[in-house]
Amino acid sequence: MSENETKELAVADIMRVMELLPHRYPFLMIDKIIDMDADNSGIGIKNVTINEPFFQGHFPSQPVMPGVLLVEAMAQTAGALCVHARENKGTPSLVYFMTIDKCKFRKPVVPGDQVQFHVKKVRNRATIWKFDCTALVEGQKVAEAEISAMLVDSED
Repeated sequence: MSENETKELAVADIMRVMELLPHRYPFLMIDKIIDMDADNSGIGIKNVTINEPFFQGHFPSQPVMPGVLLVEAMAQTAGALCVHARENKGTPSLVYFMTIDKCKFRKPVVPGDQVQFHVKKVRNRATIWKFDCTALVEGQKVAEAEISAMLVDSED
């Protein structure tokens, strides 16, 4: 690419995210994906509201988004990128979460926060992808992890 060319990055609104992922409410953890660069990188967006079902029990007097759901949102963002990049290769695919490494939680996520899940591909071999992931709220790191996933052809 010459220095005068700009790379156009894709965006997936909620309808497109639902085409890419099998998850549905209440387990769809991302509202959209911006800055999608094939399967190389992207940013998932989650608008956290008090209406989330997990806040009824986590914790009623001081609502905090469960860390495991932050990791799930990272994985959903990465999985959507993988399916998006492979879309023109025939059979639709499912993404299976394989590993979580180097996971750390830095700050609680609460209602009213908008979380950005920055995912960047580390490597891809055959049907297995590995991503570095960072969750940010207002530019501050709230969680991070390395995740890997495998694409399998769906049987529909």
